[in-house]
Amino acid sequence: MLERIEHDGILELRLARPPVNALSPGLVHALRSEVESAPRQGFHGLILSGREGVYSGGLDVPELIRLDRESMAAFWDDFCGLMGALACSPIPTVAAITGHSPAGGAVIAMWCDYRVMAAGDYRIGLNETQVGLAIPPMIIDGFKRLVGAHRGERLVAEGRLIPASEALQIGLVDELADVAAVVPQALAWLRRHLALPQHAFLANRRIARADLGRLFDDDDKAAAQAFVEGWFSAPTQAALQALVAQLQARKRR
Repeated sequence: MLERIEHDGILELRLARPPVNALSPGLVHALRSEVESAPRQGFHGLILSGREGVYSGGLDVPELIRLDRESMAAFWDDFCGLMGALACSPIPTVAAITGHSPAGGAVIAMWCDYRVMAAGDYRIGLNETQVGLAIPPMIIDGFKRLVGAHRGERLVAEGRLIPASEALQIGLVDELADVAAVVPQALAWLRRHLALPQHAFLANRRIARADLGRLFDDDDKAAAQAFVEGWFSAPTQAALQALVAQLQARKRR
């Protein structure tokens, strides 16, 4: 489900949940735990990677749709904890986006310090509108921080997945590389920054990312409840059921 690879003080967490590294409750919990514990274990940098061709296909809707309200609320709490752990990580983090990264895949990448994406016919973005889901405000705010307010508004509202080349152009990712070079380039970025005077680098990084941290300052129970209520609303459940049916039809082909 999650592979740990150590690179001389840098920890790579490789999503390993075939076929598309879908974000199940178990994977999200494991990833959150590793992200939170990496600094305590003495690691100085963190990489999140996937398999060649796919970073993460997003939330595991077929599994999540079977959850009751209590279990879904617990999953959302864990997912928020993962986002907050990345946004507020005391060590620098890089998303090594090794392929397609829709929806939840884009979400976990966007809280990292830096994003290296595989060049080629790969797509990334928040396509929740296309499948009938509302996006929580903190995710939209984080997305707009990267691509700008107006562009973020249009992309979120349309739910359009964009190619890697456009993602680089608008700032959703920072660098493109051949798929086999994505992780090496992520390592190179981290090593360059870890070679800087660390007292200054970490202090200035913390100040520059303080706005991200503020998105997770409060335990917003109302927002969490709104997400769960929205998930179980009739239109959303109908959209989710339709999505699951599409996924099952593809498997039978």
